[in-house]
Amino acid sequence: MKVFKFGGASVSSADAVRNSINILTLNPGNKVLVISAMGKTTNALEIVARKYFNQDPEVWTIFNEVKAYHEGIIAELWGEKTELPEVEKMFTQLCTRIKGERSMNFDYEYDQIVAFGELISTQIISLYFNKIGIKNKWTDVRNCLKTDDQFREANINWELSVRLAKRMFTFESEDLYITQGFIGGTLTNQTTTLGREGSDYTAAIIANLLDAEEVSIWKNVPGILNADPDFFPNTQKLDELSYKEAIELSYSGAKVIHPKTIKPLQNKNIPLLVKSFLEPEKTGTIIHAVEHALELVPVVIMKKNMALITLTPNDFSFISINSVSDVFSLFAKCRLKVGLIQQSALDFSIGFDEPEQGIDNLIAMLQQKFEVKYNTGLDLVTIRYYTPDSITQITNGRKVYVEQKSRRTARMLLK
Repeated sequence: MKVFKFGGASVSSADAVRNSINILTLNPGNKVLVISAMGKTTNALEIVARKYFNQDPEVWTIFNEVKAYHEGIIAELWGEKTELPEVEKMFTQLCTRIKGERSMNFDYEYDQIVAFGELISTQIISLYFNKIGIKNKWTDVRNCLKTDDQFREANINWELSVRLAKRMFTFESEDLYITQGFIGGTLTNQTTTLGREGSDYTAAIIANLLDAEEVSIWKNVPGILNADPDFFPNTQKLDELSYKEAIELSYSGAKVIHPKTIKPLQNKNIPLLVKSFLEPEKTGTIIHAVEHALELVPVVIMKKNMALITLTPNDFSFISINSVSDVFSLFAKCRLKVGLIQQSALDFSIGFDEPEQGIDNLIAMLQQKFEVKYNTGLDLVTIRYYTPDSITQITNGRKVYVEQKSRRTARMLLK
């Protein structure tokens, strides 16, 4: 049994959905197909969630655009304007949600709204596949992937989820299940999400729970590249990576793989293939247990929208373990993701993902104990297997705020 994950780009249009049939045809046997929201639907539903929470009437403009986009794909797939009751029901539920009273918890409201992207996309694709003779079973992943209630970044209840998954995905009368990425459900059946771009993680979780042979993630790139082609020309495909190297790259911000994806696969020694849905016959990149040494070219990862804060105690005392602990407790409370730290006797610097709401409140809290200097709108660049030339190419003409080097990795925060 294998797990396939189709991202938003691979199901963004009627032609893309039809193309996915070729991929399934090339890979016979029992499969679970994990699907993301179509195209940029998640981005649009994030705007819906924000406008709903802020009671902005423009929410209905975005809602109608999302609905029209999906109706257009349905019309192309069915050859005419068609109402699918299962899909209409979901849009009605979303509409009811937006009309209702909001809670005071934005993260909760976010999960209840944004999850509709995956629910709608999987219904459309499941119904279309059944229409053209590809028998499958649509499955609500919230009924088997049980989580805590940390909305927008929920944690999996592994012990319960494995029991539920084995009851749900039996392959007794079906050889293809279609289910959602990115979402889960609490014990009280509240919808949760697993973190942005979490569909990769869902595929890895299901593979772990069902002891899959392999997982394949289908992207609009030929595999894992040594740099983002949007920022760097002349990229090279990496044919294989070890689990450890993949974790390093995803932690540093590589977009191709969600950071949590690798561990569930490594625990069961399940290989991960990253392949192009445009060229499904090509090999892509394989991530697996590697016993031989890999000869890798410099791998460059860029994370944009980073912030840097440098703290100096107000009383000019040394930076102590206790003061560092207090800072990290505050960052954990604010659910901020740290990408880089650096310490001297009197200063402590932290590079982190700049939050949507800005950092004014964070600075105000830190100023109670520290003098605070800060910069926003920075890039965090990580170079694995760096060379002097690769560092020069990145830093040339740019202001470097923090630079760190270890045996294999160079990291820089720059403007």
